[in-house]
Amino acid sequence: MSDDSFIREVNEEIRQDQARALWDRFGPLALGIAVLVVLATAGTVGYNYWTETRANRSGDEFSQALTLANDGKNDEALGALQALEADGYGAYPLLARMRAATVLAAKGDFAGAVAGFDAVAADGSIPPAIRDMANLRAAFLLVDQGTYAEVAARAEALTSDTNPLRHSAREALGLAAWKEGRSSDALKLFEQVAADDAAPRNTRQRATLMAELIRGSGTAS
Repeated sequence: MSDDSFIREVNEEIRQDQARALWDRFGPLALGIAVLVVLATAGTVGYNYWTETRANRSGDEFSQALTLANDGKNDEALGALQALEADGYGAYPLLARMRAATVLAAKGDFAGAVAGFDAVAADGSIPPAIRDMANLRAAFLLVDQGTYAEVAARAEALTSDTNPLRHSAREALGLAAWKEGRSSDALKLFEQVAADDAAPRNTRQRATLMAELIRGSGTAS
């Protein structure tokens, strides 16, 4: 045997001995880590599949409820929305609460609709933007079904210059004021909306028309 062959064999035996020593020392730990990685990956994939399946099912149920409502099947729509509120996943229970209040209004149950929106607005676990929207929806229902004070209780806090719903809130207050004969208050509110360049065009147009109507009536002083 040549010296080179002997050296290669010795080196190979040394490497094998080192490998066995490393395995004896770290092998079980490495195997445990590998098992944990596999289990964690399987758990993540399983959880993602579970949540995606629940979200898809809730989305389908919400779509079916909307179809029932659009077809005028309000009682069936309410039943579907209430079930989704109880058992739905993600944002769908909240969407179901909001839509259920709208369906109640469509049925003529304005008190129930306002109560539904008020319940959403009072729920501190719901994002503020959604709570503001619920207050605004209740305010618009109360323009015809309630008093200025009831509208103001829900819409007045939304009229600050930094609130993105201020244009609609001022419009609701203006309509409620005009309905109760408070023409001067209504005119000021409609003028605010009409002068706000950030207001949607349709909202500004309605406010301008209302302001012109009030001025033309001569009731504002």
